[in-house]
Amino acid sequence: MTDQFTPQDPSDATARPGPEQQVHPGSESDLETPADHGEQSYRGTDRLAGRRALITGGDSGIGRATALAFAREGADVAISHLPEEQDDADATLRLVREAGRTGVSFPGDVRDEQYCSDLVQQTVDQLGGLDVLVNNAAYQMTQSGIADITTEQFDRVLKTNLYAMFWLCKAAIPHMGPGASIINTSSVQAYQPTPALLDYATTKAGIVNFTRGLAQELAPRGIRVNTVAPGPIWTPLIPSTMPPEQVEDFGADTPLGRAGQPIEVAHAFVFLASAEASYITGERIGVHGGMPLP
Repeated sequence: MTDQFTPQDPSDATARPGPEQQVHPGSESDLETPADHGEQSYRGTDRLAGRRALITGGDSGIGRATALAFAREGADVAISHLPEEQDDADATLRLVREAGRTGVSFPGDVRDEQYCSDLVQQTVDQLGGLDVLVNNAAYQMTQSGIADITTEQFDRVLKTNLYAMFWLCKAAIPHMGPGASIINTSSVQAYQPTPALLDYATTKAGIVNFTRGLAQELAPRGIRVNTVAPGPIWTPLIPSTMPPEQVEDFGADTPLGRAGQPIEVAHAFVFLASAEASYITGERIGVHGGMPLP
């Protein structure tokens, strides 16, 4: 089995997924074509030894892959997830603990400000501090146009994707010292919005701007703030929020001709969390199969 240090053809790393059943919220068990979180391939090199990380949406997809990679790099990991996603969260925690690290989970909804505040405090209490915050939890639902986006959906998307990031950063920063890192998950949608994801794309653009602004504020304190902008990545969010006909060709329009896998995004989070990125703040790393971004 190859690892992340073994050269390979990036256009032929995985097969494209097939049609999937649409169920939300999505679960890893709903994927007929399993996602790759690095279970068999990720090899750690102690790049995050002794660090304490909180990852929202850490039960599946990019969040699970990042939790696994952080743990194999030597970090203790706390994850947040919706209560109905406990099975996926338990699977993530098993991966963290198999890497020899502490793994804890806190079920709840990041749309609740008090939950976000409690989440940070519980992480600090359980792990003994907080060095890395990954704002990864997100919600999307495709619609045919703005007329079909209800106020209820718009409110859910903004609170999950933007409000929660704001609340979590506000709660976490007092616990973070020089060398700490905040990493926010944006998207290619911030730069190339799809009409069917108008509300989601709006929040992702906001995340980019929030990242750049907060990075300037926290730079004098030695806390770095960056964002990872994934393109089409194969996670449970995709078949649970997109029509089957779009899922079948998901990622085929990228220059590399395929959807990415969660572990391929996790590498960027590891880099930004590590001391290797000590002079990088306010930046965006795109992981999108070659889609041109401004």
